[in-house]
Amino acid sequence: MNSKKDKTRERIIYDSYRLFAEKGFNKITMKDVCEVTNLSRGGLYSHFSSTRELFETILEEINQKDEMNFYEEMEQALSAVQILDNALLLMEDEMNHPEDSLSLAMYEYAGSVDNDLMNQFNKIGEEKWTALIKYGIERGEFNNVDVVEIVNIILYAYQGIRMWSRIVPMTQEVFNSITSHIKKQLIKGEIENGISN
Repeated sequence: MNSKKDKTRERIIYDSYRLFAEKGFNKITMKDVCEVTNLSRGGLYSHFSSTRELFETILEEINQKDEMNFYEEMEQALSAVQILDNALLLMEDEMNHPEDSLSLAMYEYAGSVDNDLMNQFNKIGEEKWTALIKYGIERGEFNNVDVVEIVNIILYAYQGIRMWSRIVPMTQEVFNSITSHIKKQLIKGEIENGISN
């Protein structure tokens, strides 16, 4: 059972996520976090010493709780197409909700600190998607694509949409075009059949 201190820490992380998603990284102060969490400065500082430490904790928690855990699904021998479909549905849902995106905050964070945390997260994403695509190729469900190329398209098209959707209104058609392109590149028979799973 979580202690009161653990629950307070979880609440700080949850409430601060919304704050960073709304305002980015550079504009947030510990005073802002105190206001959104209804904690005193002493109460907040007993958990986090800075907005940087708090934001890094949020990023680490997101990475650990990542719903796109392809490794578990591959160990269960699930269809590569089903794993991909589930991941793309989640990506579309995230692209549809720019107000929940930390993309702006991550961009500002990466430009204002000297650390390689973002590179580590990016590497995890690359490794995870690479493993899924190779798994699909080995099972005969995916085309024999250039794995590095398609991983770059998946990661950076998705992050690009997440960033730009904070600035420019995006439509479902845009999101569908990204996920449809990925399916056409990967899934055997997708181009010939014009299937949109």
